[in-house]
Parts: sequence; structure tokens; C-alpha cells
Amino acid sequence: MTQPAPASTPAGDTRLSNDVGGGYTSNYTMVTGQPYTDATLTECGRSRGRQNEPSVAIDPRNSNVLVGSSNDYCGVYNDGVDADGAPIASGPIWLGYYRSTTGGSSFQSSLVPGYPGDTSPYAGRAHIRTASAGDPVLAWDTHGRLFAGSESSDDPAGTKKTFGDVWVATYRNPGGEGGATTNDGKEFQRSEIVARGSSAPNTLGKFNDKTAIEVDRTGGSCDGTVYFAWSRFTNTSSNIYLSRSTDHGATWSNPVRLTQSTHDVQVPEITVTGNGHVYVTWVATVGNKHNETDAVQYARSTNCGATFAQPADVVTFEGYAHSDGSSRDCGDFADACPSGYTFFRADSSPRSATDQNDKSSEDVHIVYDAAYGPDVPTGTSYGMVGTGVGSLSAVYYTVLHGATGTHTDPVLVNRPTKQHQIFPDIAVNAGTAHVLWWDSRNDSSCADATTCAAQPIGNTADRHVVQDALDTYGTSFSLASGPTGSAVRISDKSTNPNFEQFDNRAVPFAGDYLWIDSVGSRTYGVWTDWRDTVPGTDARETSADGGAEPGEGADVLQCRTNGSADTCPRSGGLDQNVYGDLAP
Repeated sequence: MTQPAPASTPAGDTRLSNDVGGGYTSNYTMVTGQPYTDATLTECGRSRGRQNEPSVAIDPRNSNVLVGSSNDYCGVYNDGVDADGAPIASGPIWLGYYRSTTGGSSFQSSLVPGYPGDTSPYAGRAHIRTASAGDPVLAWDTHGRLFAGSESSDDPAGTKKTFGDVWVATYRNPGGEGGATTNDGKEFQRSEIVARGSSAPNTLGKFNDKTAIEVDRTGGSCDGTVYFAWSRFTNTSSNIYLSRSTDHGATWSNPVRLTQSTHDVQVPEITVTGNGHVYVTWVATVGNKHNETDAVQYARSTNCGATFAQPADVVTFEGYAHSDGSSRDCGDFADACPSGYTFFRADSSPRSATDQNDKSSEDVHIVYDAAYGPDVPTGTSYGMVGTGVGSLSAVYYTVLHGATGTHTDPVLVNRPTKQHQIFPDIAVNAGTAHVLWWDSRNDSSCADATTCAAQPIGNTADRHVVQDALDTYGTSFSLASGPTGSAVRISDKSTNPNFEQFDNRAVPFAGDYLWIDSVGSRTYGVWTDWRDTVPGTDARETSADGGAEPGEGADVLQCRTNGSADTCPRSGGLDQNVYGDLAP
């Protein structure tokens, strides 16, 4: 018998992406009070759409002010209808802007200006050239400014060009630095391209992706410098690049390459220590094709990001990746896999954090999710650490002592029993580390470690998916003593991550990260979940891969034909949302 999930934190979960009922408000209206709307914002207010890869940042001047973001698909059906009257799912995917002045208990939803169809007075402040945007990352300075970074692609003219640009938006206090702090980061000031990709179709050529951002808040000689990093992918390699801005995002330096084209590298993270030194960490594949492993690597700058030392390893570890042959996610039709399982993509993703107010150390605190075992044969083509070889995954913690280049022995944050732990993030504040991650300990599809290691999250052995498979968990611990092994359930409701919501309802997608931030006495985490997706039986399953899967979205594709949200069933890939809550 499955035991009830343990109680979550006292505060209830809060929805950041109010794409039904609450609606989306133009940033121009937020700031000026003057009415403005457009077809995209109207659609976003009723879309019951999809949001993933959330981020959140707490204002260091006023911890009641929080801003969240995500890949927001609320406008994708704002592009007319086909010959049968069904909406065409080709409208903009953009960065959400979710603002709270209540410490995270409520949010007003919006989009970063400059999206296709934006004709507000602020649209001209967006000096960008793409029709979609994603991978949102957020950081504050100590002067009332918020910076939002993005990767972006797609040609507004509708060609197959994918561009692959990265850009950063700046929000300011409309009253200036001396204005009421409740207005910090409220007014969209500009967005500027940091680096351009090539115009090759299908993300070929030069494509910039996997973004990271941080601002120096130390009060020292580099104070206010904005650092932005990303992975540049080409047809044959990937590298980590960094650019900086010393004028609040108005201009950006020529990108500095931090890696050497020798390995697969991606997922950069930027941190700044209390003395103003800049650290960039990332995940790399090291070794040779006969003996590869994963590593957390880093590069250090002691001159405000002007130059960086050669990269070095922090730790090596056995990474994981959900896979089925050459596929990293599986669903229906062209997205169906030989194993018959349905699962979203996930792999090891290190994250790092520092406390810029700590002037006494140059420590960088790192978490990463790695294969934990047991390594078991799956009996199918599905695997995590190899074809047909499954495993559990766990979150590890280590501290890089930047001044010496040494590090502590990695330790488990919370030892798994039968669950997968994926997509961790960490924040460090006033001598305490705060960590959150996705956790499948309440997954009713498996009973023990061996079974859970052999199957994807939320999948039964007979290829059904279950409703209650994934939660957000978190913990906090003293930096002096390290992890205690305890964990608290943050999300109020377990959800099913395997709704086939993408690629025309053929494959699940959960994004690539969660987020946590901590300022003063407030720590806040955000995640994507599927609690608002109404389950049904997808009739296509009977012909696609051998049987209906209870708990999957019904095949409802004409949700916007009559323009009424109230008569639109919330199913078939709708209502993937960003939620947040106070975290330990």
C-alpha cells in the first residue's frame, strides 16, 4: 500500500503563471496604469498553456519583491486557425515575467516586452530580432535593477532560420534608485543582443543556448557589473562563453571563451564571491570514447571578468541521462520508443551558489545530480547509465575553495531509498545552504529501489503512467556542518510529469531546471508541475504503441475555436504551470 506523502511547508503553493482567470498584464500597463492589450496577451489570459524551466529572484533591497520567469507557451495558439477551425500552434514562445510584492504569496503575470504582436510603447525598447525566447535566467543588482537573460531563435519572417541569439533584458525602478523599493525591477528598460548565432535552419551552424546570469552585489570595485554566460554549439563542438556589462545591460563586451573545444561542455553557472571574484562552473564530458565520465569544471576571474584562468576540474562523477537507444524522451508516433515507455528528458545538471555578503571566504557551493545505483538491467532498450542499464539518481554537495582550488569530498544531500532526485538548485545565505530538487519518492508506479531503477519516473512495468509520480523537495543546512540528510516536501501535490504535451501532444517535456533563491529570512523555490492538467485516455495510444495509458491528456486540439476558455477542456497537453513556495 502506498503511504501518504509527508506534509509540505506551511505555506500553500502559489501559481506564478496565471494563464486562466488572472490573465496577463502588459508591462506598460503595470508601470503607467494606461490600458494596453493585444491578441497575444488576451490568449495568454485564457490559454491554459504550458510553462517550464522556471527561475525566480528575490530583490536584495526588499525581500517582499520577487520576480519569476519561465519558457511561456501561453501565446502559441495566437496564430489563426486551419481549414478545420483548429488553432495553429505556431505563435510565440516567450519569457514570462511574474511579479510579486507580497513575498511570493501572489503574482501578477506578464511577458517580457518585444514578443511577436507586441505593439505597446515598450516594444521598441526590445532591440532583438527573434520570434521566440527561452531559457530564462534572472539576477538583481543592489540598485533596484533586475536582469533577465534569454536564448532566442526563429525568424519573425517565418523562414527556417533559427538564429540562436542570446540577449539580456533590463528592468529598473521607475522612480530611480531612490524610488520606493516596492517598484524595484518593475519597468522594462531595454533588451540587447549579447551574442548572435548563425541563421542556419534546425539549430545548425552556430547556436547559443544554456544561459546563466549574475550581478556583482559586493559593493566593491566591480559592483553592478552584469555577467552573462552561455554554451555555444556548433556542428562539431560546444564551448562556454562569457560577456559582461558595466552599464546596466546597455552594452556588452566581446565574448570570452572559457573552454578549449576538447569536450562536450554545457550548462554554465555564474557566481561571485564576497571579494568580487567571478566563478563559472559547467558540466563536461571528459576522458575518451572508451572511458568517458562527467565532471564539474570551473574557471576563475580575479579582474571583474576581463580574463579567466584555464579551466580545471572540481569533481568527476557518473552522470546519467534518461534514454532509449538514441532518444532522450519517448511518447507517441514518431516520438514512440522501442521500450514502450513514456518519459521526459533529464540528465545531470550541476548548479552553484555563493554568498556575496560573506567577505571571509572564497567558497563556491555546488550541487549536482549523479547516478547513485543500483545499476540494474532494465530488460528493455531504456536506460539511464547505458543502453538497457538503469539506476537511481541522487543529489550531491561539494564546496570548491576558490582561493586554493581544493574541494570537499562530495556528500549526499538526502540519501535516496527508491527515488530519483533530479534538477537540483542551491542558494547560499547567511551561513546556510538551501537546496531543492525534483523527487520521485512518492511515485506509486514502483515499490523498491531495484524496480524504480529499471523504469522511468512514473511508469509501471506494463507501460502505464501514474498520476502522482513527482514532487519538489528541499532542505537547508549550516555551511559549517554540511547536509543533515533531512528533506521536506515543498510541493503540496504530487503530479505526473509524463503528459504528452509537446510535438503536437506526442512527447512529454519538463524543461531542464528548477530554481531557488534566498535573501534575508526569505527563501523561495519554483518548479513546473502538471496538477492542473485534467487526465483522460488518449485514444491515439490504441494504435500508437499498444494500449491506452490512463492519466495521459485527452486529445483535445481545438481548445480555442470558440474563443471561450470556460468551455475548453483542460486536457491534451494544456495546463503545465509554474508554482512556487517558501522553501526551507
